[in-house]
Amino acid sequence: MTQAEIKLCSLLLQEHFGEIVEKIGVHLIRTGSQPLRVIAHDTRTSPDQVKKALCVLIQHNLVTYQVHKRGTVEYEAQCSRLLRMLRYPRYIYTAKTLYSDTGELIVEELLLNGKMTMSALVKRVADRLTETMEDGKTMDYAEVSSTFVRLADTHFVQRCPLVSPTENSEPGPPQPAPTLVINENDMYLVPKLSLIGKGKRRRSSEDDATGEPKAKRLKHSTDNKEPIPDDGIYWQANLDRFHQHFRDQAIVSAVANRMDQTSSEIVRTMLRMSEITTPSGAPFTQPLSSNEIFRSLPTGYNISKQVLDQYLTLLADDPLEFVGKSGDSGGGMYVINLHKVLGSLATATLESVVQERFGSRCARIFRLVLQKKHLEQKQVEDFAMIPAKEAKDMLYKMLSENFILLQEIPKTPDHAPSRTFYLYTVNILSAARMLLHRCYKSVANLIERRQFETKENKRLLEKSQRVEAIIASMQATGAEEAQLQEIEEMITAPERQQIETLKRNVNKLDASEIQVDETIFLLESYIESNTKRQ
Repeated sequence: MTQAEIKLCSLLLQEHFGEIVEKIGVHLIRTGSQPLRVIAHDTRTSPDQVKKALCVLIQHNLVTYQVHKRGTVEYEAQCSRLLRMLRYPRYIYTAKTLYSDTGELIVEELLLNGKMTMSALVKRVADRLTETMEDGKTMDYAEVSSTFVRLADTHFVQRCPLVSPTENSEPGPPQPAPTLVINENDMYLVPKLSLIGKGKRRRSSEDDATGEPKAKRLKHSTDNKEPIPDDGIYWQANLDRFHQHFRDQAIVSAVANRMDQTSSEIVRTMLRMSEITTPSGAPFTQPLSSNEIFRSLPTGYNISKQVLDQYLTLLADDPLEFVGKSGDSGGGMYVINLHKVLGSLATATLESVVQERFGSRCARIFRLVLQKKHLEQKQVEDFAMIPAKEAKDMLYKMLSENFILLQEIPKTPDHAPSRTFYLYTVNILSAARMLLHRCYKSVANLIERRQFETKENKRLLEKSQRVEAIIASMQATGAEEAQLQEIEEMITAPERQQIETLKRNVNKLDASEIQVDETIFLLESYIESNTKRQ
């Protein structure tokens, strides 16, 4: 892992879990797999604190453990999973877009808690939704359960591995750590639970509506523990499925920009048909016939079969090769070339960065070298129609920033400069890796800046929160307008302006983090696709 990635992981761990978990997590990232005693010794942390920190990290799938033959257990950080914490807001927003507020809260609870049973999750989400509703209205457990089932059917949530049943029955000394296994057929199988009830609101008073004291009520709840119907079956958010959805959205958007809305709708239909059957790392989607695509088009989308065939032919003949034809049965079999799409998206991202960083003329040279593969400096000047001095300066700028590479081809074994060809070329993969590294640095800088802004105005923010809490409590008790106005005047006009400026700056930094993460996702997807092909 690079220093930029380690720094970003450190900031994310500290923001989500605090200093102790951050110290243990970063130590594991730097050193690799380590046993408990070594971690405690090297970080100068008590074994109890290390145990708690490791429990938190394992609960959130950020650390895995492995039992060695000698019986020692070693813990290893999942670096790529740690960086996914940056994308949590995007996962939650996607769930809200697809499955409304209920889906949003289900995914949010899973990300906040790492793993949860379905029954506990349904009850907590129902309670949270009930609190936001008007008085007298409640959320049924059955409604939350149906949304959870839909999320499982579309693979956005999945079961966690369970302790192997044979392990507990085997004779002999107990294992130092349990072995977790999962049957792939059961990963999205929802247990049949009869969850009957409604969400409850939190009560501020010590007694409930019946007048029963809170302490007595708690005693009853601990004495009469009901058996949990799905005890031991834990669920987690399936981040790979969310990534597949983000990739599909990027493909649809790219087709819409290149061609038109109808073409993008056809591609969206093809992706939706193959989203469950195609693995996340596959280079192609499953072949789909023209007849199947026509039947699966959204209702109300009035295009004839003949027009659909024309669109598919246009998509298949496009030079970018997003859609490919793989056979003639069923009116023609079509696939989406996912590897080609990711390559085109990564290339477009690099072109955009070059244009923003160096200007339109450099972008012209960059596109020219991409198209021609290898060019000498004189050829670049002639093809780009740019004066020799300017072209040389622009090529040097991009060369020094690693967007363009220089390849030497000697005519003779002595590598004499006069008898050597110097060709400019673009290696998309290495340029994507370089840009990804810079994106990680950018996000770390944005997080640090946001933390600095918040820390500098900490007292003012606390004062604002106290005033807002007082106003809310007075409104609940029916205070007069004059009293509320008097409380509001506790914050002066300059302080109010300072708070507004701070909120605006923090919102800009948050939006920038999300935008940079979109670039990170495209580059990571392209690099991962290339790695799997090799």
